[in-house]
Amino acid sequence: MSRMIPGNHTHLTLEDRVYIEEALNERKSFREIAKYLCKDPSTISKEVWNNRIVNTYHRGSFINPHNFCIHRFRCKKINACNKIEICDRYCRSCLRCNLVCPRFEREACRQIERAPYVCNGCDKARSRCSIQTKYDYNAKAADRKYRERLVGSRSGVNLTKKELHALDDVVRPLILQGQSPYMIIANHPELGISVKTLYNYISQNILLTRNVDLKRKVKFKPRKCHKTQITDREVFVNRTYRDFLDDCSLEGEHWQMDTVKSAKGSLKCILTLYYPDFELLIARLMNRCTPGAVKLEFAAIQRSLGDAYEFAYVFESILTDRGVEFGKPDELESGGPDFNRTRIYYCDPMRSCQKAGIENVHTMLRMILPKGTVFEDLTQWDIRKCADHINNSPRKKLNGRTPYEVALDYFGKDILKKLQLRYIAPDEVTLSPKLLRK
Repeated sequence: MSRMIPGNHTHLTLEDRVYIEEALNERKSFREIAKYLCKDPSTISKEVWNNRIVNTYHRGSFINPHNFCIHRFRCKKINACNKIEICDRYCRSCLRCNLVCPRFEREACRQIERAPYVCNGCDKARSRCSIQTKYDYNAKAADRKYRERLVGSRSGVNLTKKELHALDDVVRPLILQGQSPYMIIANHPELGISVKTLYNYISQNILLTRNVDLKRKVKFKPRKCHKTQITDREVFVNRTYRDFLDDCSLEGEHWQMDTVKSAKGSLKCILTLYYPDFELLIARLMNRCTPGAVKLEFAAIQRSLGDAYEFAYVFESILTDRGVEFGKPDELESGGPDFNRTRIYYCDPMRSCQKAGIENVHTMLRMILPKGTVFEDLTQWDIRKCADHINNSPRKKLNGRTPYEVALDYFGKDILKKLQLRYIAPDEVTLSPKLLRK
């Protein structure tokens, strides 16, 4: 395609194909269509040729749909096949006419053999057209054929049976000798595939080698597919972990945020906020793990503190993962017209170590609420009780002091009271499931 043509040069969309169909019905040329869509004329030509569909339904003027001879209307030839018996019907009504007749000439249409290759916008009415095989361009059918071809070209194995057998003849004996796929690819670059491709061929049972023949593959569990991550990539603009590190005002003074989900049987989850410097934990029970539920909890914390300015003083910035419940950062950051009460940043994918503090404190929360616990019968009072006992546990990082004591010196008693954090005597601290037993 010429570089002088404007546009983004992407694939044709359904809207583009609808315009092509309408333009063909108006008998516009490929050049006129390409000029409107900012495409090369050859692109339009290939689109129509590749995605046209056969339309054999029409009111033909001849009863035999298998005769394609141009002389079939006035032909009176009989017994063109030279049978021994006398044939008393015209050859134009016989299925063998086009195969044996020396005067056979196939009927052709210049509109189909040349541009625009389809019958769209043809001057002849369908009832008067004698061409047996017609072609139409339909936008929806063309888009469907394009999608099927696009998926089909990217699925399966791009190797012939002969190439697969040659690959298996090299790979299988070496695997049985104890060599790894990496060793095979390193010693045989003529195979022309990567180590990952070889592992995929073995996992898909394309070769005679199986996963059980590999020394270590069967020891590893399949990697989980994270379908609960944010799909809108625009929210990560200026909110990545690199942006978080580049912000000089975040030297240690930030919060980490995550959720703890219930076992199957309840949709409730726990929103956790963790301050790494003091190892302070704030936990809030949510009825749903959704962006709207997180927004409601932020609003509740802001009401407890008094206003958005007090919220901004305590929660200056928050680092979290890419869970779908945190997918609307603008609503969490906004504290009113032209005022941001906090700043939201996201860790890199599959890098929970970037907020290791909150992941570590979750282990203490799981001492009270082990995995498999259903949160349906829990209340906010129960979750607050768990956070109080965790915050009043001495930490080695704090030289034997508790997170509650350190936060009391920094934030003051009023803020901790607004955050519903309270003191627990050392001998009353319980980090086991019996804390919540009625």
